[in-house]
Amino acid sequence: MQLLSFTVGDEEYAIESCRVIEVLPLVTPRPIPHMPAFVRGIFIHRGQLVPLVDLGWLLANHPLRERLSTRVIVVEFSSAGDPVQQQTIRLGVMAETVLSLCSTSDAEASLPAMHPAAAPYLGRVLRFGQRTIQILDVEHLLPSALMSDLVTSASASTGIPRDST
Repeated sequence: MQLLSFTVGDEEYAIESCRVIEVLPLVTPRPIPHMPAFVRGIFIHRGQLVPLVDLGWLLANHPLRERLSTRVIVVEFSSAGDPVQQQTIRLGVMAETVLSLCSTSDAEASLPAMHPAAAPYLGRVLRFGQRTIQILDVEHLLPSALMSDLVTSASASTGIPRDST
């Protein structure tokens, strides 16, 4: 499996490259009142409103440092649940620096995911020489109720139908 690796603070993380749609320079989102701190707001990506998640809050308990190297990784995945009502969900996730593509087959060791209740998005940890990279499960970055509210609200407020492809 191919991974896109990036940093948050001093740590390396990765997302499956098959989930990545595009890597963008830092965008200025429109804030949404009363959202958790890790939801920076929404932005428009190719005509669609997309929630923006600050991985700094989720992984390091503080906002990301905004630098010239800060990027938004646009990811896409299918919602869980009833296959008839599945929809495609798009999220933007902020990372401090996008590093490289790597392959899980090149890893020298792997620690399985532990799925802590407070952080279900934390996946396996891989070792590449002196580097360790933790894989993030993008499907679990937001609690399901919040994901549903953000996706439904974004599509309803713009009149844009939810993408079902």
